[in-house]
Amino acid sequence: MIIGVISDVHANVIALEAALTAMKRRGVDTIVCLGDLVGYGPAPNETLDLIRSERVMCTMGAADERLAYGFAASGKRRRGVADDILAWTLGVLEPGHLTFLRSLPIQKRLSTPVGWLRFFHGTAEDTGEPLNLNQDPHSLTRLLERNRCTVLAAGGTHVPFFRRVGPTGLVINPGSVGLSLNGEPGADYAVLTIQDGSVEIEMDKMEYDYAAVAFEIVAWGISPMVAEAVQMGRLPESLARQDEGRT
Repeated sequence: MIIGVISDVHANVIALEAALTAMKRRGVDTIVCLGDLVGYGPAPNETLDLIRSERVMCTMGAADERLAYGFAASGKRRRGVADDILAWTLGVLEPGHLTFLRSLPIQKRLSTPVGWLRFFHGTAEDTGEPLNLNQDPHSLTRLLERNRCTVLAAGGTHVPFFRRVGPTGLVINPGSVGLSLNGEPGADYAVLTIQDGSVEIEMDKMEYDYAAVAFEIVAWGISPMVAEAVQMGRLPESLARQDEGRT
C-alpha cells in the first residue's frame, strides 16, 4: 500500500498539480489531505475542482472552517492579510465548493496493513491549534495510543517533519503544498510505503512555476507579501508579524 500525504494547499493549483503528478509517478494509490484547501492562493475554485476530481480524502483545515462557518457567518475579521484573502475567496468561490468545504470532517482515519492512519489539520478536536509532533518518544507513544492509530498525520505548520515511534509507529507533518515555509520554495508532500509489516516514509518537495503563481496573486489584488512567500519559501517579516496565529 502506497499512500500520499499532503496538507495546506492554500488555493495554489499549480503546486497541487506538481505534487499530484509526482505522487502518481511514485505509484501512490491513495492520497490524503490534511486540510487548508483555501486561503492565501489565487485559484480556490480550480484547486477544489482538482481535489474533488482526484477523489483526495480530505479533512477540514482552519482556513476551510473559517471560510465555511466562522468568518462567513460572523463577518468578523482578524488583523493581517489572512482574513482579507478569505473575504476575497468567499466572493469568488462557487456555491458547490462552499458546500463541499462544509461537508469536510475535522479528522479521518484510513485502515492500513499496519493499523490505522489517523489524520487531521491541527488536532483531532481543533483545526486551528497546530499539534506539536516534536515531543519525546514516551509522549509520542501516548499520542498514538490516545488517537488509536499506528500512523498519525497533522498539518498546519507548513514545515515538513516526521519522527518514528517504536518499530512501526510514525508521526508526520507533510509540510505545505501551496505555501511551504521551511526556507525552500516548492510543493511539499510525503509518501508512505506500507508492506511486510513496516512503514517506509519519503519526504519530498516538487518545483513548480512559482513566478506564475506569484503573478496571479498580484493580478487578483492579493497581498504581494504572499507572492514573495511563495517564491522564497518563507514568510516576509511583515507578513509573519501580521498573521501570527494565521490559518
